[in-house]
Amino acid sequence: MNSKEARVKIGKFDLEVNRLSKFLFMFMVAMAFGIVAMEGFVINWYINFFRFVLLLSAIIPISLRVNLDMAKVFYCYTIYKDTDIPGTIPRNSTIPEELGRI
Repeated sequence: MNSKEARVKIGKFDLEVNRLSKFLFMFMVAMAFGIVAMEGFVINWYINFFRFVLLLSAIIPISLRVNLDMAKVFYCYTIYKDTDIPGTIPRNSTIPEELGRI
């Protein structure tokens, strides 16, 4: 059993947020390319492309990922400190998410 490579555990909600972030990134790049194409591909068009990518970067919600991770840490801490279930040690941050699915 120990000779196999360890399996990475990731929750379904994390997978969904990752999929959404990838879609929003592709949408942002397509929008920036579309704006540059509407202006015409003049000299140094790639500078305008990166400028619009930076301007449109607010589309991807990085703070959502940070808030979700902080909430998972808080939930694990409250499970650890719960007096109704002494000796409980959450060893995985996806424990609250999986308990919510039960």
